[in-house]
Amino acid sequence: MKRSAALLVHGILALCCISTILPFIWMIFTSFKTYEESIHIPLLIFPASWNFDNYREVLKKFPFMNFYGNTFLVMSVVVTGQLAICSLAAFAFARMRFPGKEFVFILCLSVLMVPGQIFLIPHYGLMVSWGLTDSLTALWLPRLFSVFGVFMLRQFFTSLPKELDEAAKIDGCSYFGIYRRIMLPLIQPALVSLGILVALDSWKELMWPLIVNTDMKKQTLSAGLAYLIGEHTTIYPLVMAGGLMAAAPMLLFFFLFQRYFIEGIAHSGVKV
Repeated sequence: MKRSAALLVHGILALCCISTILPFIWMIFTSFKTYEESIHIPLLIFPASWNFDNYREVLKKFPFMNFYGNTFLVMSVVVTGQLAICSLAAFAFARMRFPGKEFVFILCLSVLMVPGQIFLIPHYGLMVSWGLTDSLTALWLPRLFSVFGVFMLRQFFTSLPKELDEAAKIDGCSYFGIYRRIMLPLIQPALVSLGILVALDSWKELMWPLIVNTDMKKQTLSAGLAYLIGEHTTIYPLVMAGGLMAAAPMLLFFFLFQRYFIEGIAHSGVKV
């Protein structure tokens, strides 16, 4: 009975894995097809000949190297900024005392109940008033702070014993010294988790770059792929080639550091 149940569970999991992988495999095959093969009825699974014309066409028509550079720059700045700012704010909420702390924290948490799209117009208005539209600064500046990051790190800070703070204060350590020398090393799993989640979110960000920037050379990868979609006709092999080129760095990064990815996602379950 147990063996049958285990086989059933493994069968369901195998079907789920196949359904997840199939679209990616189809994208790889389509990226090597001609346009006629991509719209052929009945569907053709394999291309007639494996060539890299679609990849050369994408690199020729679109500034993909700019897209890569912009994406890595924005991702690096956003991850660094959120880890620094969110960890400082979380430390203050978890370990310091100041008037109205609980009220301010609940007010911050209420932002999580508001859809992120609501903030697009205010953010765009700020970028226009500051003259930052069509710039790389506009891509990362509104994303330097995250309420979720503060909440997540605060829960890790509160799980640490208060005796650590008291011992450090007796030795003459300041609040910033406690934060930098004692607390940060102890919450490294949480920092890794938040860094991974922020990096993935920044890598696939689509809507904000398309709204704030109109210059193609100031776009990220996800937004740059939108330029492959034609107004009247879409060349699907070009879109699939561009999508594979956009996904390749993150896939390679995952295979090289998959243990840290899995540990990071596992640690993203908030501890209380």
